[in-house]
Amino acid sequence: MFNKLFVLSQYITPQLAVSRLAGRLADYDRTPALKNRVVRWFIGRYGVNMSEAAESNPEAYPSFNAFFTRALKPGVRPVDSRDSVLVSPVDGAISQLGQVTGDRVFQAKGQSFSLTELLGGDEQRAAEFAEGEFATIYLSPKDYHRIHMPLAGKLREMVYIPGKLFSVNPVTAENVPNLFARNERVACIFDTDAGPMAMVLVGAMIVGSVETTWSGVVAPGTGLITSTRYDGDQPDIQFEKGQEMGRFRLGSTVVLVMPKGSVTWNEDEVPEKTVRMGEAFGTIA
Repeated sequence: MFNKLFVLSQYITPQLAVSRLAGRLADYDRTPALKNRVVRWFIGRYGVNMSEAAESNPEAYPSFNAFFTRALKPGVRPVDSRDSVLVSPVDGAISQLGQVTGDRVFQAKGQSFSLTELLGGDEQRAAEFAEGEFATIYLSPKDYHRIHMPLAGKLREMVYIPGKLFSVNPVTAENVPNLFARNERVACIFDTDAGPMAMVLVGAMIVGSVETTWSGVVAPGTGLITSTRYDGDQPDIQFEKGQEMGRFRLGSTVVLVMPKGSVTWNEDEVPEKTVRMGEAFGTIA
């Protein structure tokens, strides 16, 4: 009954207004005493491990978002440097992973979503990943919320796709159809030695914004699908494996998609397993 009421509340809540207000409050830096109380409550409520943070003093952060997107100490997330290895892009828990079936990506029991819709509705863009390999990783409130490259690559395209802002926790994944292709999101397409790679940063309820290291805040956007190409006359935007490429200002989900047969996920990567950024996640074919 609780789950049904929770899902119903997602439909009737003014998602956009609530999320944008939360984002503005999380950025507010003029009431440090209130911010400190909220941050300390959050740490206690969700069990945030501040010993890993580059700045371990919660009161040193000027705003809640500065705390939420905190950097980690050097070396606490070693990146597997083997050329044959694809690494986890984030700290989180595996929601699902496997193979794209036709144009459908498995979401949860009884639910799936369209790969073409996930990537902005362009069939040509999605065609490179037909029958491909996917992994969906959920970032909980306690997690480190910067997003890193699973492989070295060159940015080809960034697509902002407007949408809803449902929560993306396991309850909504099981009960909201087409969830990850329904929410606001930013799809980043890279060229790698293993072929094209799509990193989709999915927004959610209370997520203040989604940003990338090369363009700053991308979501919220204009309300229209917007594509920016980086394979023309612009200077190349290159990333090494493990390099930061984006962050969530309040957390959400990353959907990673690779071409058919390009990667084999590790056998122990299964739904609900906790993963850490930089650890081996799959093997390049």
